[in-house]
Amino acid sequence: MKKVLIALLLALIAVVPAMAAESVNAYTTLEEPLAAALFARFQEETGIQVNFVRLSGGECVARLEAEASNPQASIWVGGVGLDHITAKGKGLTEPYVSRYSRNTPEQYRDSDNYWIGLYVGPLTFVTNLDRAAELGLDVPHSWADLLKPEYKGYIRMANPNSSGTAYNVLTTMIYVLGSEDAMMEYMTELDKNIDQYTRSGSAPGKSVATGEIPVAIGYAHDQVKLKTAGANVEITAPEEGTGFELASMSIVKNGPDPVNAKKLYDWIISDEDAQKIFTEWYVVLVADGAPKHPDALSINDIKTVNQDFAWDGDPENKARLLDRWTSEIGNKRG
Repeated sequence: MKKVLIALLLALIAVVPAMAAESVNAYTTLEEPLAAALFARFQEETGIQVNFVRLSGGECVARLEAEASNPQASIWVGGVGLDHITAKGKGLTEPYVSRYSRNTPEQYRDSDNYWIGLYVGPLTFVTNLDRAAELGLDVPHSWADLLKPEYKGYIRMANPNSSGTAYNVLTTMIYVLGSEDAMMEYMTELDKNIDQYTRSGSAPGKSVATGEIPVAIGYAHDQVKLKTAGANVEITAPEEGTGFELASMSIVKNGPDPVNAKKLYDWIISDEDAQKIFTEWYVVLVADGAPKHPDALSINDIKTVNQDFAWDGDPENKARLLDRWTSEIGNKRG
């Protein structure tokens, strides 16, 4: 009997490290509290721990490129779809055909299976009504409104070099105005009213919620989250039309934990608990039959531009646009 107990104990000792080793390294562009809740629930259901690092979209592409010869993460969750297209074009991700992919309409997933869309969110403006009243500012309702001289120093947005949200602003203005040159002329004028460019796309809205700045550009779901938390803000969609993100997910090429990465991928696009966690952040999921929060701003309720995701996310196009913005605007700021 003693020998049996010793054998069982040795077997248990061998199993514990194996169980502890069940993990996956992930990069995420989701808001950190959302990512933490999502990955904690995945661990509860599967026993697989997600070791995640939160990065903006541009930072994630740069990190994956720097680590291409020795990848440190196996999956990238969230982030503007344009950045995932850029990563695909740079050979940083690899295709994966999940058995649950069919639940996502074709227009929201890559035809070569390199990325899959999770949710959509339109670019909108958010205004702190208290600060606006103090400063005598009207709530902006158009891209043209943002160029008015009374907004000088009172608008905040992210830096397009680090933020997929801000890069989406650049591509949106090409569709609104008709050309790259017209977009750059607009962004140059808008720069006169920008107080600072943040690293993250959601940061400007948070500054509006606290009253630090009266107006910001960002994604609607981030702004709805602030409003429902009690911030006295108004969210408006530009009447000329606006762009939108298709937050997506990709498997990292040659990542160290491919099996667990695919398990996480499958779980995110199929599990009811995962979808519920997303809806608590007011995003509009694209999978068929996915739930929707009643306070979420649907993309169907506003005027959008006709985006060409492949063109916008093409590495050459993106590099050219960012180089122009940096040389003509970014580098000229103090």
